[in-house]
Amino acid sequence: QETNPVSLTFQLTQNESGLLCEDGAGNVVEVPADMRARDVCQFLVYRSHCLDDNSWSLVEHHPLLGLERCLEDHELVVQVQASMPSDSKFLFRKNYDKYEFFRNPLNFFPEQMVAWCQESNGSIPHSQLLQNFLNSSSCPEVHGFLYLKASGRKSWKRLSMFLRRSGLYYSTKGSSKEPRHLQLLSDLEDSSVFTVTTGRKLHNAPTDYTFCIKPSKVRSECKELRMLCAEDEQSRTCWMTAFRLLKYGILLDQNYKSPQQRMSPVPHFSTPVRSVSENSLVAMDFSGRTGRVIENPLEAVSAAVEEGQTWRKRGQRMKALGSPSPLQPSSLSSVIHRTQLWFRGRIRREESHKMIMQQGQVDGLFLLRECQSNPKAFVLTLCHHQKIRHFQILPCEEEGQMSFSLDDGSTKFTDLIHLVEFYQLNRGVLPCKLKHPCTVVAL
Repeated sequence: QETNPVSLTFQLTQNESGLLCEDGAGNVVEVPADMRARDVCQFLVYRSHCLDDNSWSLVEHHPLLGLERCLEDHELVVQVQASMPSDSKFLFRKNYDKYEFFRNPLNFFPEQMVAWCQESNGSIPHSQLLQNFLNSSSCPEVHGFLYLKASGRKSWKRLSMFLRRSGLYYSTKGSSKEPRHLQLLSDLEDSSVFTVTTGRKLHNAPTDYTFCIKPSKVRSECKELRMLCAEDEQSRTCWMTAFRLLKYGILLDQNYKSPQQRMSPVPHFSTPVRSVSENSLVAMDFSGRTGRVIENPLEAVSAAVEEGQTWRKRGQRMKALGSPSPLQPSSLSSVIHRTQLWFRGRIRREESHKMIMQQGQVDGLFLLRECQSNPKAFVLTLCHHQKIRHFQILPCEEEGQMSFSLDDGSTKFTDLIHLVEFYQLNRGVLPCKLKHPCTVVAL
């Protein structure tokens, strides 16, 4: 039976930061009833002319409740939209850590929080950790303390909780796991887990690490929401990731692997979709009439060093053509970074934190912004081990030529693009290489 497509409006998170139009206008797309979130993302990627690196997501956003979650790739968008109130919307944004737990499971599941069910007191072997979540016949359990908000009140109570395939339970007697002491708080099948973006302000949460379990059929009734608060970010990530794995199981594994098998083209839109993989990049030599792949690793390193020297020569040639003043970089060097997707302009430190957290706290996620305390300087905001760090980039003058450096002048660059390109290839003084730009796009 054929169904008519539904018109849905998609917005970018940049609207919330004032980087797009102030009226919050979105992009209207007609979506067939059987279209999945992954298909919609591929279409929006093609429409916005950006690269499909399998990290784009649709976000279900509830501004009045302060809730948001990334749709799973297999979810039917129209079906999700049918349960959303009129004030809610979809956002189109990067989410680099959606499947990061497949690549680095130990970072997501601390050993002290994950165990077998009560019939077995042993810990899950590291090699079998994810398989135990994906295998419906196994019984993994996540346990620990969480704060639970009292229904209809702003008070919170610290309780011992247990997450199993059958649902989320809390103990009515300390940390007891005896069946008579366990009370079901929420099931998994008919609920979804959301990040709470305004936990302290809206709900008087005891920490910043709030999340919520929302029944799928509930639109905006706060009394039906299960507000929970963890002690730290790692604990919150563990609870939320385990909820997804126990609810969807093998479907998440299929979603993670399907981009490699590439369902091309998008079934509902005959559009070419570009893809990029870090493993597909090779060193090339374009010095001759035709380019060639550099297969010798030593030759590739030599070519990289030569390219670095070319950067300096290029800056000297630009200086020779004329610069506004010996104390200022050339006009091109001073503005060229504004064309880059990773540059966010003059934003506050708190805003840069929010943007990094929205796109997933994975190693190498970064952005550049103007420094608020020094108008001539810039700041690199970088995520490493789920912590956000800031590195100041200062202007340097050498023989009348201006450059930029973040290691007190040991390594200098004629502009910020060269600096970013260098630290994408070399860690240098940073805790990790720059890998994922915190991207700005316009639909």
